[in-house]
Amino acid sequence: MAMMLLHYCCRHYIFLGFLFLLSLPAFSLQRSALGIREFSPLSSAQILALVSSVDPLKNVDTRNPDSHLSKILIPRVVGTENSTSVRGHIVSALKSLNWHVEEDRFTDNTPLGPMTFTNIIATKNPSASRRVILSAHYDSKYFPKYPENQFVGATDSAAPCAMMLDVAEALNPLLESRQVRLEEGLEDDEDIADTTLQLVFFDGEEAFMTWTDTDSVYGARHLAEKWSSTYIPPNTKRRLMGHATSTEISTIEHLILLDLLGASKPSIRSYFLDTAWLFDAMVSAEQRLAESGAFQMVEDGASSLPSFFIPRTGSEFNYGYIGDDHIPFLHKGVNILHVIAYPFPSVWHALKDDASALDIPTMGRWNLILRVFLAEYLNLLPENSESPPTHERLQRSNAELWNFR
Repeated sequence: MAMMLLHYCCRHYIFLGFLFLLSLPAFSLQRSALGIREFSPLSSAQILALVSSVDPLKNVDTRNPDSHLSKILIPRVVGTENSTSVRGHIVSALKSLNWHVEEDRFTDNTPLGPMTFTNIIATKNPSASRRVILSAHYDSKYFPKYPENQFVGATDSAAPCAMMLDVAEALNPLLESRQVRLEEGLEDDEDIADTTLQLVFFDGEEAFMTWTDTDSVYGARHLAEKWSSTYIPPNTKRRLMGHATSTEISTIEHLILLDLLGASKPSIRSYFLDTAWLFDAMVSAEQRLAESGAFQMVEDGASSLPSFFIPRTGSEFNYGYIGDDHIPFLHKGVNILHVIAYPFPSVWHALKDDASALDIPTMGRWNLILRVFLAEYLNLLPENSESPPTHERLQRSNAELWNFR
């Protein structure tokens, strides 16, 4: 089968023709359990209530040593004390929100010998029959010598991890309210309401030497294999009773993977036809946030800035993928939305991928996009306050918030 392979440095960037579809297992083309569906868009008042519920900048403020991002933005190579520290912070933050947190620890062979890895899996409602996964890797790339061994991977992927924690904090009250409605039989659409949010922080995404199928995505390969061979015990999930052959991986609606985000002016495209509609929903969230004036919370004039996304023309096909944590799940038939900046940030795998590579307003915009997108995916209902945030309140100047520049 003819295909053109293009390697982007040590990390595989592979462009594929339509024939690539034929090389994948047939089940990789399946749609999610609920299929393509229209989201119920939040009103402008609901959007403003959601985006103002948690300051969209506080969790990604690198000037605040107590922010999530500051706690993560350290060298955190697999197996080091720093890795343990970062993992502890993520676990503690999610447990404080009453999420069920599992530390998936395993050992695998690497070019440097056996290493112990730990994926972090946080689920808001473990008894839900389905889940949408928001994910990123929390390890930083291994470099053997100083000063390269001080690499912190700000865009790769400290910032995405902080964004995930922001989503958990912002959506937590809405998820809990929806759970109460579901248990009391007050939820209008029980199918969608029985899909929970799961956050997965992968360990060992980075290669220790050269990116290969065996020296990369250690945590993702382990977890995809584990979930595809783990059968769900009867009566542990609300709507799986009688389906004794269901595996953990079969309950994934979509896996959304964030990577190389946080720098200004990202360029995001749609990679897979079966999640093109989901990509469009994220684009729509960005557009409506801009129209509502919500982006003024993170930067004056942000509403007129270029979109993060490359619009689809309708003539796309499955033309490629970037080697990343989603690949083992793609091969197991999971629907993937890969949210990754391409071209890669200019600081990719360089010491300059530090706090100076990040743009705080851009990260704030990402926080707001992810909040609205996932709230609509999960049919969450932000309550309209009697006095929703006014346009004047949203137009806080850069100097008033932070001295960004």
